[in-house]
Amino acid sequence: MSKITAAVIGLGRIASLLEDDTLREKPCTHTGAITANPDCVLAAGCDIDEERRRLFTDKWKVPVYENAGEMLRVHKPQILVIATHPDSHYYYCRLAADSGVPVVMCEKPLAANIREARKIAGLGKKNKIFIITNHERRYSDDYIRVKEILETKQLGSILSVRAVLYMGKNKKLLDVFWHDGTHLADALMFLSGAVLKHRRHWGAKLNANSGTAWLEGKLYPGNKMSPFPVIFEIGAGRDHLVFEMEFSCERGRLRIGNGIFEVWESSPSPYAEKFNSLKKTDEIFSGPTGYFANMVKDAVSCFKEPDRLPRSGAADGLRVIEYLNSVKKWK
Repeated sequence: MSKITAAVIGLGRIASLLEDDTLREKPCTHTGAITANPDCVLAAGCDIDEERRRLFTDKWKVPVYENAGEMLRVHKPQILVIATHPDSHYYYCRLAADSGVPVVMCEKPLAANIREARKIAGLGKKNKIFIITNHERRYSDDYIRVKEILETKQLGSILSVRAVLYMGKNKKLLDVFWHDGTHLADALMFLSGAVLKHRRHWGAKLNANSGTAWLEGKLYPGNKMSPFPVIFEIGAGRDHLVFEMEFSCERGRLRIGNGIFEVWESSPSPYAEKFNSLKKTDEIFSGPTGYFANMVKDAVSCFKEPDRLPRSGAADGLRVIEYLNSVKKWK
């Protein structure tokens, strides 16, 4: 079988530029993952910015375009990456559907608002196009291992969850929540197999660029199982980044996040008789997570298997937007 052709719209950081970051696991961009996949060949790139077009063609040695429609007509890609700003996602997803592109990989958040997110999700049903949302933790091997631990109830049932998101000193909390909270909200739903819903928040206003806000909600697993509470902390004023989740379970605790993988189990306490304490297990995660590489593999499988469901589809992207939108109303 000939190689699957891929093209990229939006040639910024996540599409290409971050591949030059010497500290990141490789591949760490859409284009890096496409070129590393033996089933794919990169055909072209598109951006309205001339300098980004120049950098892209210099690095990847493919033609670049200012007009996305022209690129799609000339190259007819079978996988299209949309790595533009969220307010243009629906336009390009619709353009891809109208142009007969079978598989689209769309950056998160899926759209700039819930109305357009619903339209994108509708495209997949109406036009028989696969739309993959870049919720990269769903493709990361360390998160996949955590999901296995939780699903097999190695630590018992989940009782509560705490999530923390700090993304620097002066960013508006709502911007941090909308841009990076989308990853955290989706990871919570992916790992727990539940739907996250907002209840209330307190602390700093979400339209502030200082302080700390706490969001209270619940994860609803369905199947007549009881929901469990979630506390979501978003903070500014820190000179460091934090992205982590802590699952408190009947017989232990599990922490996962950027640079974090910890499994704690109950065992007889060394500090008090007839009590249990938490003891950190020997299980660790090291090595590459494969997050971008696995996402492109999923796109390739969707192209080859028309009845397949992507690991992170448009419905997952819409579910996150529904949660973000419910919180945004409280700002």
